[in-house]
Amino acid sequence: MTDQELQQARREKWCLDGRAIRTLEDAAAFIESVGFCLMYPMRLPIPVPTFIGAWIGGADRLPGWQHAYADPRAIDATEVMVRLLRQRLAYEANPFDENNAFLVSASLFPYFYALVGERNPKQAPQPGQRSGYSQLACDVFEVLRRDGPLSKPRLQEKLGGSLSTAGLDHALNHLWSKLRITRVDYKPDEGGFWDVLFRWAPEPVKEGISLSVPQALSAVLSKYLDCLVAAEQEEVEAFLSHFVARSKVREAIHALLAAREFSFVHIGNRSMLHVTPPKPAKVEIA
Repeated sequence: MTDQELQQARREKWCLDGRAIRTLEDAAAFIESVGFCLMYPMRLPIPVPTFIGAWIGGADRLPGWQHAYADPRAIDATEVMVRLLRQRLAYEANPFDENNAFLVSASLFPYFYALVGERNPKQAPQPGQRSGYSQLACDVFEVLRRDGPLSKPRLQEKLGGSLSTAGLDHALNHLWSKLRITRVDYKPDEGGFWDVLFRWAPEPVKEGISLSVPQALSAVLSKYLDCLVAAEQEEVEAFLSHFVARSKVREAIHALLAAREFSFVHIGNRSMLHVTPPKPAKVEIA
């Protein structure tokens, strides 16, 4: 395989070859195929598909989140993305940027939760330097647990006091980064609606809790490599290091290489990882 062939294979897999997704069914199939994607492109040099790219069907002149509000294509794509979340066909996280949704397929989400989420999600977070949670974050969690789903304006009403929007945003994003809460809906007049994740997605959370970190990491690694077709080990480590310690990623890669689940392939002048293709079935001649 050449570099050009690799890029073409990615374009086809990421729906950047003119085959734009246009329906909820198309969007769900795309998310399941790639495993996860960002809503908009990001500046970090980490290869990952985007929902807006698949919606447009190409990689040229894609809007970033900063300009999405003025782009009709982004507005339409967001409507479909919200429908995916409402129907639990995908789940949302924020490992890179709270302004740029990271969408995870329904089938992969339990494995992602096992890497990022809490093992006892119903236990309320406690404030303190050791836990990393502020008192406001703990208060937000309790209000959502008791009264959610709620929009930010409703949350501010229930929390009372002279609560700043920036302070509330920080608390929400911290809880979201630990998969304590998630956005579950959006209304133009109120914005996003939040709820505790264990109530919104009880089955995926329960499944994620039962998975070990090595199990989950192997599944997420394999899906990412399948999504990229082939990638340098540095690229894989850089992506997964946003979810789990880089040393654990390296250990998992070595284990999958030893088990021959992964192997190396030469593309151009680079040696890249890819998922080892299945051996062709033997044809028995009668």
